[in-house]
Amino acid sequence: MKKSSKNRLTPQQQSLFPGSTLFDKIARAVCRAGVLPRKELHEAWEMAKRVRRRYRGGRVMDLACGHGLLAHIMLILDDSSPMAVAVDKNIPLSAEKLSGALVESWPRLKNRVRYKEMDIRELTILPDDMVVSAHACGPLTDLVMDKAIESHAKIAVLPCCHDLKKSSTAGLEGWMESTLAVDTARAVRLKANGYKIVTQTIPCEITPKNRLLMGEHPEHTPCSSDSSSSSA
Repeated sequence: MKKSSKNRLTPQQQSLFPGSTLFDKIARAVCRAGVLPRKELHEAWEMAKRVRRRYRGGRVMDLACGHGLLAHIMLILDDSSPMAVAVDKNIPLSAEKLSGALVESWPRLKNRVRYKEMDIRELTILPDDMVVSAHACGPLTDLVMDKAIESHAKIAVLPCCHDLKKSSTAGLEGWMESTLAVDTARAVRLKANGYKIVTQTIPCEITPKNRLLMGEHPEHTPCSSDSSSSSA
């Protein structure tokens, strides 16, 4: 299976994920919903498991959430988070269908993932929140970072669709490829605001926009773990 495929997963494709692993179980639920492309399943899974290896607990804030799959997986991987809020300016009508399929497999998620259709700029982020965003396009990633930095909340972003006119390269494009310069400038900005940062990548066969930037502020010590899963 091509992990980067933008073809929508369907109920008939549940047989492609026959295993007993947590990923296979999530994938079958996504197939039953029939609303997401294969690419988004793999992106959300690879991002969530890396974030949860570093940071545990906290209210999950999935910004520019789309269907909110990342929010759900973050709770599946760590049940110590009380809830997740999936925020987007336009929530797809099919988001509830995806949520329902996941809650069917994990009843403990019921009423713990809330969708909010609103401008991210109007959102209040709390210091203990875990802010995540997978492929917030262009300067939207910078806005997500701004909201986390305001409250010194933990953050993890997987940037995409870099806009070289709106996002700073910090003058580094003479030394490195321009989109890498943008993400390097973002990492430097987190450090300048007191964050301890972690830079990783998700597999490039899923997406070439695979740079994962994570950070925590020392004012809010996380409860970390080497494990990527909990009571799933």
